[in-house]
Amino acid sequence: MGSFADYWENEILDHLFGKGSYTPPTIYVGLSTADPTDDASGLAEPSGNGYARTATAGADWNVASGGAIANANDITFPEATDSWGTITHFALFDAASAGNMLAHGALSVSKSISSGDTAKFAAGDLDVTLD
Repeated sequence: MGSFADYWENEILDHLFGKGSYTPPTIYVGLSTADPTDDASGLAEPSGNGYARTATAGADWNVASGGAIANANDITFPEATDSWGTITHFALFDAASAGNMLAHGALSVSKSISSGDTAKFAAGDLDVTLD
């Protein structure tokens, strides 16, 4: 289960309290071989070997309930052309590369991604909550 990152918490609070406007971004799902932490200082995304963040749209997510939201559709990454390492965490971003980390969380089971593997979150497997 994932939670909001510091950046997104501040953006939402500023918006709710009239301190700034906020336009929901395209949300990109990324992978990490370490805990990104709330400030993204621990983020360790794979690099190269076919790795790319995966874009999602509003229709790819269920309606939030009980302070949580989950993916409504499968989220599938490109096929790995070589090792991505052992994936332990996911992160959500507002850009295909760089950008701001919005949320993050640990996988319930770590997964080693090797050449020919396709990483995927099946519908309902990626949960994000407000903490």
